[in-house]
Amino acid sequence: MRNRKDTNGSQPEMPHFEMPDPDKAKAGFGKILKFVIAGAVIVGGLYIVNSGLYRVSEQEQAVVTRLGKVQDVKTAGMYFKIPVIDTVQKVRTTTYGIPIGYITNESYGESGYAENIPEQSLMITSDFNFVNTDFYIEYRVSDPVSYLYNSSEPEAILENLAQAAIRTVVSNYNVDDVMTTSKNKVQSDVRDSLVSALTNANIGLEVVNVSIQDVEPPTKDVMSAFKAVENAKQGSETSINNANKYKSEQLPAAEANADKIVKAAEAKKEARIAEAEGQVARFNAMYDQYRLNPLITKQRMFYEAMEDILPDLKVIIDDGGTQTMLPLESFVNSASAVSSNIPALPASSKDTGSAVETDEHTEEDTNS
Repeated sequence: MRNRKDTNGSQPEMPHFEMPDPDKAKAGFGKILKFVIAGAVIVGGLYIVNSGLYRVSEQEQAVVTRLGKVQDVKTAGMYFKIPVIDTVQKVRTTTYGIPIGYITNESYGESGYAENIPEQSLMITSDFNFVNTDFYIEYRVSDPVSYLYNSSEPEAILENLAQAAIRTVVSNYNVDDVMTTSKNKVQSDVRDSLVSALTNANIGLEVVNVSIQDVEPPTKDVMSAFKAVENAKQGSETSINNANKYKSEQLPAAEANADKIVKAAEAKKEARIAEAEGQVARFNAMYDQYRLNPLITKQRMFYEAMEDILPDLKVIIDDGGTQTMLPLESFVNSASAVSSNIPALPASSKDTGSAVETDEHTEEDTNS
């Protein structure tokens, strides 16, 4: 720029610039650099902390790899990883399900709409019949490392193994067993076969449950016939169960009644035996007395027989030579009253043979 002269014609003064102090400039630049470095350290630390912390939930497991190599498997909790160097892959360990033989469309309400897949459900039984069988496989991740690195599609492998196990097991049963009585056995066999297959495959999955959703013939006519057979078998099982229940209710009562009858018969048997033994003993004792005193024993037996044969009777004894008119009516009317006043013969008189004294003719007749 060219300098202008002032109005007085004199030259203007040149401006004065002060040169900066190099030491002061260097000190300011150092302070700024420190602030920048401190900020970078703080930002880097926050980034490391933010990217290094991670959380594993209750339904997850985390596989930690360092430079591509598996280091550890973490369960639920809060952990730290080295940024960039460490990598964390989370795997959910909840239970999942795979339908075999059908697919569901959730747009048809809460329960969805099941559409049959003949390529999966149609199977052949041991008696060369066809049957549509739908299964539902429940599984979960048991080994996260094997699940992530031993296979690229473990669920697809599980589905193929399940179909193979189902077809193998169903082919060992006839169609009636598969549709009616052996469903639980088929489910158990499929589960055992699938567990063995997954162990050999080592894809990190385990079977939780295997259930048959539906079993039916491929056509409607055959379906109705099989349903009738199934209803008949269920009715037969119900009748058998009711019969067994009735048997279990009635059998104890019948056994108790039979035991009661047997015990009553045994008691009666013992009583009859005791009575017979008593009569034998009485007869033997009477026979011994007869051998000692035949006449007295005969008289005693005669008196006892008369007491048994002619109870409550009045006996009139005469000599047989005198004709006497007997008052029959008064005799009949007063027979019971008179006989009740006649004292019974004492036992001592029977043993000794001394009866009531009669006339001489009666005693002679008796001895004869």
